[in-house]
Amino acid sequence: MSAKTTPRIAFQGALGAYSHEACLQARPEMIPVPCLTFEEVIRAVKEGHADLAMLPVENTTYGRVADIHRLLPESGLHIVGEAFVRVRIALMAKPGVKLEDIKHVRAHLVLLPQARTFLNAHGITSEPAADSAGAAADLAASDCMTEGVLASEVAADIHGLEVLAQDIEDLDHNTTRFLLMSPEIDESRRGDKMLTTFIFEVRNIPAALYKGMGGFATNGVNMTKLESYMVGGSFTATQFYADIEGHPEDPPVQRALEELDYFTNMLEILGVYPADADRG
Repeated sequence: MSAKTTPRIAFQGALGAYSHEACLQARPEMIPVPCLTFEEVIRAVKEGHADLAMLPVENTTYGRVADIHRLLPESGLHIVGEAFVRVRIALMAKPGVKLEDIKHVRAHLVLLPQARTFLNAHGITSEPAADSAGAAADLAASDCMTEGVLASEVAADIHGLEVLAQDIEDLDHNTTRFLLMSPEIDESRRGDKMLTTFIFEVRNIPAALYKGMGGFATNGVNMTKLESYMVGGSFTATQFYADIEGHPEDPPVQRALEELDYFTNMLEILGVYPADADRG
């Protein structure tokens, strides 16, 4: 941690974004630091402007967050926690505006189809915005009384808007998983259920991946995530990103990682951290 009176946590987006909500939920004692891009979030931590980074990695509706698995190994940061945030969509407008006054809404492109049933039922048209929290800030600064914004209720609180309808999303299970990243790795046991995240590159021999994965099955280690991605512009240099349940010092995990290591050119642990309470 950098030496500051109050620790800071960086996130991508404007104040009121769902990433901001993740920060408030996971680290309410920290000062949120909004950044324009994921790269800027990582840079803020590495340069000491923030102590932790909050980065989204996957969503139950839309899958992995683009580019994030490429950025994590290159970031020089380590995973120290995870946070699950339910994407609850609220319709907000200027104070005094009623729901029947709303003719048009703006929101991030991803949010609009998630509230299509509600919008159609109320005859409300829509258009995409760069981000929902930014759209809330724009609306708050305007005099428009017939437009609304779809965003987190946090955005309404921050920008002085009034929530006209809550939980208007079509799907009630839409959840984003975030990772908390730190410059320092912490492998202490900080919870009853621990997770380990690592990346690896298999050797160029037949069935290397199959054989490497066998150690997790034979040792009873549950692998909750395994994804591949290209590196260095080569079709042969494929890296894998994996999440498993357990701590590297657990004998079954230790044996499984040792077996995997035999079939890899590279194996690097990105983080050892407690599972979020909302993990199933």
